[in-house]
Amino acid sequence: MKPQSFLKALVFACATLIASATMAQADPQNSGYAIFGYGSADANIWRSGHYGGKVGIEDTLCWRTGYWTPAMAVAGCDPDLVAKPSVAPTAAPSPTPAPPPPAAATSSVRKISLASKALFDFDKADLKPAGKSALDSEIIARLPEIATIELVLVTGHTDRIGSDAYNQKLSERRAETVRAYLVSKGVPRDKIESLGIGKKQPVTGVKCRQKNRKELIGCLAPDRRVEVEIKGEAK
Repeated sequence: MKPQSFLKALVFACATLIASATMAQADPQNSGYAIFGYGSADANIWRSGHYGGKVGIEDTLCWRTGYWTPAMAVAGCDPDLVAKPSVAPTAAPSPTPAPPPPAAATSSVRKISLASKALFDFDKADLKPAGKSALDSEIIARLPEIATIELVLVTGHTDRIGSDAYNQKLSERRAETVRAYLVSKGVPRDKIESLGIGKKQPVTGVKCRQKNRKELIGCLAPDRRVEVEIKGEAK
């Protein structure tokens, strides 16, 4: 070959090599490797050929550029440097919900008001036969409605006739009489409390203004009463 022709061929080969190198850096997705200017990101990498008897992306050697870093690795060239997709941990089975706590027993309060006229004579604290019958039907007969008795409160009241001190003592004696009768019928003594209110809580208000004593006593009859409250767990 003539020197001039050899020089032209050498220049052409260098130009071709430079162009190929330029194309090998054309795709920024694989800029850590020498690449062709076409093809997908993993398939356009310049390789040294194949080995092992078969052609394939995982059976060839990829050319790295001088500024390659492990962060630029692709699975087809450096599979050991590419992070494997994380496998979501298997969710633990949901714990079996605890059974609901047993329903709490409902406390019930029964308040029964008994007129003193049925229980006692006027200005008396001795229980009359009719009063005992009233206690049997209104109180004792209703005790089976309560599963467990917590408290029985017996409160005595009087009308406004007489002094405060007198009526206070009278109301206490009447409440204690009813308490003793309930104990005789089987109600536990330690479950019963008795107290007297005297004439402090009238239910008639100011409507009774009779001048005649007998008529006034009749009008004030609702104030002369005994109230029994039973608190316990309802069945």
